[in-house]
Amino acid sequence: MKFEFKGVTAEELSFKLNRVRLNPQDKLDIKPQFSRQVRKVNNNEKLNFIALSVKIESTDEEPKPFNINVTVVGVFEVEEIRNDAEERNFVIEATKALYPYLRSAVTNLTANAYIAPLNLPVINGPIFPEDRDQFAFTVGNNLN
Repeated sequence: MKFEFKGVTAEELSFKLNRVRLNPQDKLDIKPQFSRQVRKVNNNEKLNFIALSVKIESTDEEPKPFNINVTVVGVFEVEEIRNDAEERNFVIEATKALYPYLRSAVTNLTANAYIAPLNLPVINGPIFPEDRDQFAFTVGNNLN
């Protein structure tokens, strides 16, 4: 399997400050929610778009000082995908390639809102639970 990362763009960047009163002794639990969407171009099977999103929303049960919705879209040209396992591996690798852009967008968005910048954690493995079995299998194969 071969693929080439052609570029990235921000599809959505939204920030809303919430006027919530937090007690100084309370620990703030941000709990970002990640999602991903994979799309192929109808007339060009080689061209793939992967949208990676993060959402942080305040609720009555779990108030947050802000709401954030960020989506970045990566464009990839893919060749030589021979089966479902290789396609799955491409999606995992493309997600890993996009995550630093998502992370940077969140940090910049919060910094530009004149609040303490939010730095999402560095993630060395899969973000999504459905990718973890494939990742373990792939890593195990590479070690032999």
